[in-house]
Amino acid sequence: MSTRRPSPARKRARAALALTALVGGAAAAAGPVANAAGTAPQAPSAPQAAPCSAAYTIEKKLSGGTTWRMCWHYTTKAGLVLDKITYQPKGEPRPIPVLTTAKLAQIHVPYDDGRAEYDDLTGYSFGEGVANLGTKECPGGTLKKVRLPDVPAVNGVCVTTRARGHAYRLASDDGSGVSTAQGTDLLVYTVNKVAYYEYITEWRFSDDGTISTQVGATGELSPGDYDAADGYGMPLGKNSRDRALSHSHNVFWRLNFGLDGSPKAKVEQFDSTTTPVAGGTPRTKTKRTTVTKELAGNAADQRWWRVVSTAGKNKDNHPRSYELVLGHGSKYPGRPYTKKDVFFTQYDACEQFASHNRSCPGKSVDKWVNGETLKHPITWVNVGFHHHARDEDQAPMPVHWQGFQIVPRDVTAMSPLTPPDFAGHNGAPH
Repeated sequence: MSTRRPSPARKRARAALALTALVGGAAAAAGPVANAAGTAPQAPSAPQAAPCSAAYTIEKKLSGGTTWRMCWHYTTKAGLVLDKITYQPKGEPRPIPVLTTAKLAQIHVPYDDGRAEYDDLTGYSFGEGVANLGTKECPGGTLKKVRLPDVPAVNGVCVTTRARGHAYRLASDDGSGVSTAQGTDLLVYTVNKVAYYEYITEWRFSDDGTISTQVGATGELSPGDYDAADGYGMPLGKNSRDRALSHSHNVFWRLNFGLDGSPKAKVEQFDSTTTPVAGGTPRTKTKRTTVTKELAGNAADQRWWRVVSTAGKNKDNHPRSYELVLGHGSKYPGRPYTKKDVFFTQYDACEQFASHNRSCPGKSVDKWVNGETLKHPITWVNVGFHHHARDEDQAPMPVHWQGFQIVPRDVTAMSPLTPPDFAGHNGAPH
Protein backbone atom coordinates (compact mmCIF):
# COMPACT_ATOMS: atom_id res chain seq x y z
CA MET A 1 0.00 0.00 0.00
CA SER A 2 2.15 2.80 -1.26
CA THR A 3 2.42 6.18 0.40
CA ARG A 4 2.96 7.39 -3.15
CA ARG A 5 -0.23 6.05 -4.69
CA PRO A 6 -1.55 7.32 -8.03
CA SER A 7 -4.41 9.76 -7.51
CA PRO A 8 -7.99 8.48 -7.85
CA ALA A 9 -8.52 10.79 -10.83
CA ARG A 10 -5.55 9.29 -12.67
CA LYS A 11 -6.80 5.80 -11.84
CA ARG A 12 -10.19 6.56 -13.38
CA ALA A 13 -8.59 8.08 -16.45
CA ARG A 14 -6.56 4.94 -17.04
CA ALA A 15 -9.68 2.81 -16.56
CA ALA A 16 -11.52 4.91 -19.14
CA LEU A 17 -8.70 4.51 -21.65
CA ALA A 18 -8.83 0.76 -21.12
CA LEU A 19 -12.54 0.70 -21.93
CA THR A 20 -12.94 -1.35 -25.07
CA ALA A 21 -16.23 -3.21 -25.13
CA LEU A 22 -19.08 -1.81 -23.13
CA VAL A 23 -22.52 -3.12 -24.00
CA GLY A 24 -25.92 -1.47 -23.51
CA GLY A 25 -26.27 -1.29 -19.75
CA ALA A 26 -22.56 -1.07 -18.99
CA ALA A 27 -22.79 2.65 -18.45
CA ALA A 28 -25.12 2.08 -15.49
CA ALA A 29 -24.03 0.78 -12.11
CA ALA A 30 -24.50 -2.95 -11.67
CA GLY A 31 -27.89 -3.97 -10.36
CA PRO A 32 -31.35 -2.48 -10.48
CA VAL A 33 -30.91 -0.43 -7.30
CA ALA A 34 -27.22 0.48 -7.45
CA ASN A 35 -25.84 3.88 -6.57
CA ALA A 36 -22.62 5.28 -5.18
CA ALA A 37 -23.82 5.24 -1.61
CA GLY A 38 -24.96 1.64 -1.76
CA THR A 39 -28.45 2.28 -0.40
CA ALA A 40 -31.40 0.01 -1.13
CA PRO A 41 -35.16 -0.09 -0.57
CA GLN A 42 -36.61 -1.77 2.51
CA ALA A 43 -37.18 -5.52 2.42
CA PRO A 44 -40.76 -6.78 2.10
CA SER A 45 -42.18 -8.70 5.04
CA ALA A 46 -41.93 -12.24 3.69
CA PRO A 47 -40.65 -12.49 0.11
CA GLN A 48 -41.03 -15.82 -1.61
CA ALA A 49 -38.06 -15.01 -3.84
CA ALA A 50 -35.49 -12.27 -4.02
CA PRO A 51 -37.33 -9.25 -5.52
CA CYS A 52 -34.83 -8.41 -8.23
CA SER A 53 -34.13 -9.49 -11.80
CA ALA A 54 -32.61 -12.89 -12.48
CA ALA A 55 -29.16 -11.46 -13.21
CA TYR A 56 -29.06 -9.86 -9.76
CA THR A 57 -30.64 -12.71 -7.79
CA ILE A 58 -28.72 -15.26 -5.75
CA GLU A 59 -30.63 -18.32 -4.55
CA LYS A 60 -29.12 -21.56 -3.30
CA LYS A 61 -30.52 -24.59 -1.50
CA LEU A 62 -27.70 -26.21 0.45
CA SER A 63 -27.29 -29.94 1.03
CA GLY A 64 -28.72 -29.73 4.57
CA GLY A 65 -32.00 -28.34 3.22
CA THR A 66 -31.41 -24.64 4.02
CA THR A 67 -32.13 -22.08 1.28
CA TRP A 68 -30.55 -18.62 1.14
CA ARG A 69 -31.95 -15.89 -1.14
CA MET A 70 -30.72 -12.37 -1.78
CA CYS A 71 -30.24 -9.61 -4.32
CA TRP A 72 -26.92 -8.02 -5.14
CA HIS A 73 -25.63 -4.89 -6.80
CA TYR A 74 -22.29 -3.15 -7.22
CA THR A 75 -21.34 0.46 -6.53
CA THR A 76 -18.32 2.57 -7.36
CA LYS A 77 -17.40 3.10 -3.70
CA ALA A 78 -18.71 0.17 -1.61
CA GLY A 79 -18.20 -2.49 -4.27
CA LEU A 80 -20.42 -5.52 -3.62
CA VAL A 81 -23.68 -4.77 -1.79
CA LEU A 82 -26.08 -7.55 -0.75
CA ASP A 83 -29.78 -6.74 -0.34
CA LYS A 84 -32.92 -8.43 0.99
CA ILE A 85 -31.17 -11.45 2.47
CA THR A 86 -33.54 -14.21 3.58
CA TYR A 87 -32.94 -17.54 5.30
CA GLN A 88 -35.28 -20.51 4.94
CA PRO A 89 -34.29 -23.54 7.03
CA LYS A 90 -35.71 -26.94 6.28
CA GLY A 91 -39.24 -27.14 7.67
CA GLU A 92 -39.91 -23.38 7.70
CA PRO A 93 -42.89 -22.57 5.46
CA ARG A 94 -41.57 -19.15 4.39
CA PRO A 95 -38.21 -17.39 4.03
CA ILE A 96 -37.19 -15.43 7.14
CA PRO A 97 -35.93 -11.93 6.28
CA VAL A 98 -32.60 -11.25 8.03
CA LEU A 99 -30.78 -8.28 6.48
CA THR A 100 -32.06 -5.46 4.32
CA THR A 101 -28.52 -4.45 3.30
CA ALA A 102 -25.02 -5.73 4.06
CA LYS A 103 -21.82 -4.19 2.74
CA LEU A 104 -18.34 -2.91 3.45
CA ALA A 105 -18.38 0.56 4.97
CA GLN A 106 -14.68 1.53 4.83
CA ILE A 107 -11.12 0.27 4.71
CA HIS A 108 -9.08 2.88 6.59
CA VAL A 109 -5.30 2.60 6.09
CA PRO A 110 -3.02 4.81 8.22
CA TYR A 111 0.77 4.42 8.03
CA ASP A 112 2.85 4.11 11.17
CA ASP A 113 5.19 7.01 10.35
CA GLY A 114 2.27 9.45 9.98
CA ARG A 115 3.09 10.41 6.39
CA ALA A 116 -0.03 8.96 4.79
CA GLU A 117 -3.60 7.87 5.60
CA TYR A 118 -6.18 6.51 3.18
CA ASP A 119 -9.91 5.75 3.06
CA ASP A 120 -9.89 3.09 0.37
CA LEU A 121 -13.63 2.92 -0.31
CA THR A 122 -14.53 6.59 -0.54
CA GLY A 123 -11.12 8.03 -1.35
CA TYR A 124 -10.16 5.56 -4.06
CA SER A 125 -13.51 4.51 -5.55
CA PHE A 126 -12.96 0.98 -4.27
CA GLY A 127 -15.63 -0.59 -6.48
CA GLU A 128 -13.95 0.61 -9.67
CA GLY A 129 -11.03 -1.69 -8.93
CA VAL A 130 -13.20 -4.80 -9.34
CA ALA A 131 -11.15 -7.72 -10.66
CA ASN A 132 -12.08 -9.93 -13.58
CA LEU A 133 -12.35 -13.43 -12.06
CA GLY A 134 -11.50 -16.54 -14.01
CA THR A 135 -13.42 -19.81 -13.91
CA LYS A 136 -10.63 -21.44 -11.88
CA GLU A 137 -11.27 -18.89 -9.12
CA CYS A 138 -14.93 -19.93 -8.87
CA PRO A 139 -14.85 -23.75 -8.87
CA GLY A 140 -18.29 -25.30 -9.23
CA GLY A 141 -19.91 -21.87 -9.16
CA THR A 142 -21.29 -19.06 -11.29
CA LEU A 143 -19.59 -15.79 -12.23
CA LYS A 144 -21.77 -12.67 -12.19
CA LYS A 145 -21.17 -9.76 -14.55
CA VAL A 146 -20.38 -6.38 -12.95
CA ARG A 147 -20.99 -3.19 -14.91
CA LEU A 148 -19.95 0.23 -13.63
CA PRO A 149 -19.64 3.64 -15.30
CA ASP A 150 -16.34 4.16 -17.15
CA VAL A 151 -15.08 0.68 -16.24
CA PRO A 152 -15.05 -2.38 -18.55
CA ALA A 153 -17.67 -4.99 -17.69
CA VAL A 154 -16.06 -7.94 -15.90
CA ASN A 155 -16.93 -11.23 -14.24
CA GLY A 156 -16.61 -9.63 -10.83
CA VAL A 157 -18.70 -11.75 -8.42
CA CYS A 158 -18.35 -15.46 -7.73
CA VAL A 159 -21.27 -17.47 -6.29
CA THR A 160 -20.35 -21.00 -5.25
CA THR A 161 -20.44 -23.45 -2.32
CA ARG A 162 -17.71 -24.56 0.04
CA ALA A 163 -17.44 -27.40 2.53
CA ARG A 164 -17.29 -26.09 6.12
CA GLY A 165 -16.22 -29.21 7.98
CA HIS A 166 -18.17 -30.74 10.84
CA ALA A 167 -21.68 -29.34 11.31
CA TYR A 168 -22.21 -31.59 14.36
CA ARG A 169 -21.25 -34.94 15.91
CA LEU A 170 -22.96 -36.92 18.67
CA ALA A 171 -22.05 -40.46 19.65
CA SER A 172 -24.58 -42.72 21.38
CA ASP A 173 -23.97 -43.50 25.06
CA ASP A 174 -23.35 -47.18 24.34
CA GLY A 175 -21.01 -46.43 21.45
CA SER A 176 -23.22 -48.22 18.96
CA GLY A 177 -23.51 -45.31 16.55
CA VAL A 178 -22.59 -41.74 15.70
CA SER A 179 -24.83 -39.02 14.34
CA THR A 180 -22.68 -36.64 12.29
CA ALA A 181 -22.84 -34.37 9.27
CA GLN A 182 -20.61 -32.06 7.29
CA GLY A 183 -21.64 -28.44 6.86
CA THR A 184 -21.90 -26.44 3.64
CA ASP A 185 -21.67 -22.71 2.98
CA LEU A 186 -22.95 -20.57 0.15
CA LEU A 187 -19.95 -18.36 -0.71
CA VAL A 188 -20.33 -14.99 -2.44
CA TYR A 189 -17.11 -13.08 -3.04
CA THR A 190 -15.46 -10.35 -5.06
CA VAL A 191 -11.94 -8.90 -5.44
CA ASN A 192 -11.01 -5.21 -5.59
CA LYS A 193 -7.57 -3.80 -6.38
CA VAL A 194 -6.35 -0.61 -4.69
CA ALA A 195 -2.76 0.35 -5.58
CA TYR A 196 -0.60 -2.69 -4.76
CA TYR A 197 -3.18 -4.43 -2.57
CA GLU A 198 -5.98 -6.74 -3.67
CA TYR A 199 -8.88 -7.12 -1.24
CA ILE A 200 -10.97 -10.31 -1.29
CA THR A 201 -14.41 -9.65 0.24
CA GLU A 202 -16.20 -12.85 1.26
CA TRP A 203 -19.73 -13.44 2.50
CA ARG A 204 -20.52 -16.98 3.66
CA PHE A 205 -24.06 -18.17 4.35
CA SER A 206 -24.07 -21.43 6.28
CA ASP A 207 -26.68 -24.16 6.35
CA ASP A 208 -27.06 -23.59 10.12
CA GLY A 209 -28.09 -19.94 9.58
CA THR A 210 -24.75 -18.31 10.39
CA ILE A 211 -23.50 -15.43 8.22
CA SER A 212 -19.73 -14.91 8.14
CA THR A 213 -17.93 -12.08 6.41
CA GLN A 214 -14.24 -11.39 6.06
CA VAL A 215 -11.83 -9.31 4.02
CA GLY A 216 -8.54 -10.81 2.94
CA ALA A 217 -5.64 -8.57 1.89
CA THR A 218 -3.20 -9.91 -0.67
CA GLY A 219 -1.29 -8.62 -3.73
CA GLU A 220 2.20 -7.28 -3.03
CA LEU A 221 4.03 -4.91 -0.75
CA SER A 222 4.55 -1.46 -2.23
CA PRO A 223 7.99 -1.15 -3.85
CA GLY A 224 8.09 2.50 -2.76
CA ASP A 225 7.74 1.78 0.95
CA TYR A 226 11.01 0.12 1.93
CA ASP A 227 12.38 3.26 3.56
CA ALA A 228 10.91 2.95 7.05
CA ALA A 229 12.84 4.47 9.92
CA ASP A 230 13.75 2.35 12.92
CA GLY A 231 10.61 1.48 14.87
CA TYR A 232 8.25 2.11 11.93
CA GLY A 233 8.86 -0.97 9.81
CA MET A 234 10.36 -4.44 9.53
CA PRO A 235 13.50 -5.58 7.66
CA LEU A 236 12.88 -7.52 4.45
CA GLY A 237 15.48 -8.85 2.06
CA LYS A 238 19.17 -9.26 2.90
CA ASN A 239 20.17 -8.03 6.34
CA SER A 240 18.51 -4.75 7.42
CA ARG A 241 19.04 -2.40 4.51
CA ASP A 242 15.36 -2.44 3.41
CA ARG A 243 12.57 -1.86 5.91
CA ALA A 244 8.93 -2.23 4.82
CA LEU A 245 6.74 0.47 6.35
CA SER A 246 4.15 -0.85 8.84
CA HIS A 247 0.51 0.22 8.58
CA SER A 248 -3.01 -0.70 9.68
CA HIS A 249 -6.05 -2.01 7.81
CA ASN A 250 -9.18 -0.97 9.71
CA VAL A 251 -12.12 -2.66 8.00
CA PHE A 252 -15.69 -1.52 8.69
CA TRP A 253 -18.95 -3.21 7.75
CA ARG A 254 -22.48 -1.77 7.79
CA LEU A 255 -25.46 -4.07 8.50
CA ASN A 256 -29.05 -2.92 8.14
CA PHE A 257 -31.13 -5.65 9.79
CA GLY A 258 -34.66 -6.37 8.65
CA LEU A 259 -35.54 -9.32 10.88
CA ASP A 260 -38.95 -10.75 10.05
CA GLY A 261 -39.40 -7.94 7.52
CA SER A 262 -39.26 -5.06 10.01
CA PRO A 263 -36.47 -2.49 10.55
CA LYS A 264 -37.73 -1.94 14.13
CA ALA A 265 -35.29 -4.17 15.97
CA LYS A 266 -33.97 -4.05 19.53
CA VAL A 267 -30.29 -4.14 20.50
CA GLU A 268 -29.29 -6.00 23.66
CA GLN A 269 -25.93 -6.14 25.45
CA PHE A 270 -24.98 -9.03 27.73
CA ASP A 271 -22.28 -8.80 30.41
CA SER A 272 -21.27 -11.66 32.68
CA THR A 273 -19.53 -11.20 36.03
CA THR A 274 -17.71 -14.03 37.80
CA THR A 275 -17.56 -13.92 41.60
CA PRO A 276 -15.23 -16.16 43.65
CA VAL A 277 -16.83 -18.47 46.22
CA ALA A 278 -14.76 -19.43 49.24
CA GLY A 279 -14.00 -23.12 49.05
CA GLY A 280 -16.24 -23.62 46.03
CA THR A 281 -16.68 -23.03 42.33
CA PRO A 282 -16.96 -19.36 41.26
CA ARG A 283 -20.40 -18.18 40.19
CA THR A 284 -21.01 -16.34 36.92
CA LYS A 285 -24.09 -14.13 36.60
CA THR A 286 -25.19 -12.49 33.37
CA LYS A 287 -26.93 -9.13 33.05
CA ARG A 288 -28.96 -8.19 29.98
CA THR A 289 -29.24 -4.50 29.06
CA THR A 290 -31.52 -3.16 26.34
CA VAL A 291 -29.60 -0.54 24.38
CA THR A 292 -32.17 2.22 23.89
CA LYS A 293 -29.83 4.99 22.71
CA GLU A 294 -27.08 5.06 20.11
CA LEU A 295 -23.96 3.27 21.34
CA ALA A 296 -20.24 3.11 20.60
CA GLY A 297 -18.98 -0.04 22.29
CA ASN A 298 -15.91 -2.17 22.80
CA ALA A 299 -15.73 -5.90 23.18
CA ALA A 300 -14.74 -7.17 26.63
CA ASP A 301 -14.39 -10.51 28.33
CA GLN A 302 -17.83 -12.06 28.71
CA ARG A 303 -19.62 -9.33 26.73
CA TRP A 304 -21.69 -9.74 23.61
CA TRP A 305 -24.50 -8.08 21.66
CA ARG A 306 -27.48 -9.24 19.69
CA VAL A 307 -30.07 -7.64 17.40
CA VAL A 308 -33.58 -8.83 18.30
CA SER A 309 -36.67 -8.98 16.11
CA THR A 310 -39.75 -7.07 17.23
CA ALA A 311 -41.89 -8.66 14.50
CA GLY A 312 -41.46 -12.41 14.77
CA LYS A 313 -40.84 -15.37 17.08
CA ASN A 314 -39.78 -18.96 16.58
CA LYS A 315 -42.01 -21.98 17.27
CA ASP A 316 -40.94 -21.93 20.94
CA ASN A 317 -42.33 -18.37 21.22
CA HIS A 318 -38.86 -16.83 21.58
CA PRO A 319 -38.06 -13.60 19.68
CA ARG A 320 -35.69 -14.22 16.80
CA SER A 321 -32.28 -12.58 17.00
CA TYR A 322 -28.77 -12.58 15.59
CA GLU A 323 -25.70 -12.42 17.84
CA LEU A 324 -22.54 -10.53 16.87
CA VAL A 325 -19.43 -12.72 17.14
CA LEU A 326 -16.45 -10.45 16.66
CA GLY A 327 -13.24 -11.75 15.13
CA HIS A 328 -9.77 -11.13 16.54
CA GLY A 329 -8.54 -7.66 15.75
CA SER A 330 -6.07 -4.95 16.62
CA LYS A 331 -7.80 -1.63 17.27
CA TYR A 332 -6.02 1.44 15.90
CA PRO A 333 -6.12 4.19 18.56
CA GLY A 334 -5.31 7.07 16.22
CA ARG A 335 -8.86 8.09 15.25
CA PRO A 336 -12.07 8.24 17.32
CA TYR A 337 -13.95 6.00 14.89
CA THR A 338 -11.26 3.27 15.03
CA LYS A 339 -11.19 3.12 18.84
CA LYS A 340 -14.46 1.16 19.05
CA ASP A 341 -15.40 -2.35 17.95
CA VAL A 342 -19.09 -1.70 17.31
CA PHE A 343 -21.46 1.19 16.78
CA PHE A 344 -25.26 1.12 16.84
CA THR A 345 -26.78 4.21 15.23
CA GLN A 346 -30.30 5.27 14.34
CA TYR A 347 -30.92 4.88 10.61
CA ASP A 348 -30.10 7.91 8.47
CA ALA A 349 -29.97 7.45 4.70
CA CYS A 350 -26.86 9.58 4.29
CA GLU A 351 -24.81 7.61 6.85
CA GLN A 352 -23.26 5.01 4.56
CA PHE A 353 -19.50 4.96 5.27
CA ALA A 354 -17.71 4.81 8.61
CA SER A 355 -15.26 7.58 7.68
CA HIS A 356 -14.82 10.10 4.87
CA ASN A 357 -18.60 10.04 4.40
CA ARG A 358 -18.81 13.28 2.45
CA SER A 359 -22.59 13.43 2.11
CA CYS A 360 -23.31 13.48 5.85
CA PRO A 361 -22.63 15.98 8.65
CA GLY A 362 -19.86 14.72 10.91
CA LYS A 363 -18.47 12.49 8.15
CA SER A 364 -17.60 9.56 10.48
CA VAL A 365 -19.57 7.03 12.47
CA ASP A 366 -18.36 8.18 15.90
CA LYS A 367 -19.98 11.59 15.29
CA TRP A 368 -23.35 9.95 14.61
CA VAL A 369 -23.55 8.43 18.09
CA ASN A 370 -25.24 11.46 19.61
CA GLY A 371 -28.01 10.22 21.85
CA GLU A 372 -30.78 9.41 19.38
CA THR A 373 -33.26 6.73 20.40
CA LEU A 374 -32.73 3.46 18.55
CA LYS A 375 -35.88 2.59 16.62
CA HIS A 376 -34.25 1.39 13.40
CA PRO A 377 -30.70 0.44 14.46
CA ILE A 378 -27.81 0.24 12.02
CA THR A 379 -24.95 -2.02 13.09
CA TRP A 380 -21.35 -1.03 12.31
CA VAL A 381 -18.47 -3.43 12.99
CA ASN A 382 -14.77 -2.50 13.00
CA VAL A 383 -12.01 -5.12 12.84
CA GLY A 384 -8.43 -3.86 12.63
CA PHE A 385 -5.17 -5.49 11.54
CA HIS A 386 -1.73 -3.99 12.21
CA HIS A 387 0.45 -5.15 9.35
CA HIS A 388 4.10 -5.64 10.23
CA ALA A 389 5.55 -7.11 7.04
CA ARG A 390 7.49 -10.39 7.18
CA ASP A 391 9.81 -12.15 4.74
CA GLU A 392 6.99 -14.51 3.78
CA ASP A 393 4.96 -11.56 2.45
CA GLN A 394 7.08 -11.69 -0.71
CA ALA A 395 5.52 -12.46 -3.18
CA PRO A 396 2.56 -12.61 -3.97
CA MET A 397 1.63 -11.80 -0.40
CA PRO A 398 -0.28 -14.56 1.44
CA VAL A 399 -3.83 -13.49 2.30
CA HIS A 400 -4.35 -12.10 5.81
CA TRP A 401 -7.98 -12.17 6.92
CA GLN A 402 -10.11 -10.08 9.27
CA GLY A 403 -13.85 -10.43 9.84
CA PHE A 404 -16.73 -11.48 12.08
CA GLN A 405 -19.95 -13.51 12.18
CA ILE A 406 -23.60 -13.01 12.97
CA VAL A 407 -24.99 -16.19 14.49
CA PRO A 408 -28.69 -17.11 14.73
CA ARG A 409 -30.00 -17.09 18.30
CA ASP A 410 -33.55 -18.47 18.62
CA VAL A 411 -34.28 -17.98 14.93
CA THR A 412 -35.55 -21.56 14.87
CA ALA A 413 -36.84 -23.70 17.75
CA MET A 414 -34.06 -26.24 17.20
CA SER A 415 -31.01 -26.55 14.99
CA PRO A 416 -32.08 -26.41 11.34
CA LEU A 417 -29.81 -29.43 10.78
CA THR A 418 -31.35 -31.65 13.50
CA PRO A 419 -31.72 -35.19 12.10
CA PRO A 420 -35.11 -36.95 12.38
CA ASP A 421 -33.96 -39.20 15.26
CA PHE A 422 -33.50 -36.10 17.46
CA ALA A 423 -36.63 -34.19 16.45
CA GLY A 424 -38.18 -34.66 19.88
CA HIS A 425 -35.17 -33.35 21.82
CA ASN A 426 -36.52 -29.85 22.44
CA GLY A 427 -36.20 -28.56 26.01
CA ALA A 428 -35.36 -30.65 29.08
CA PRO A 429 -35.39 -34.45 28.55
CA HIS A 430 -38.53 -36.17 29.80
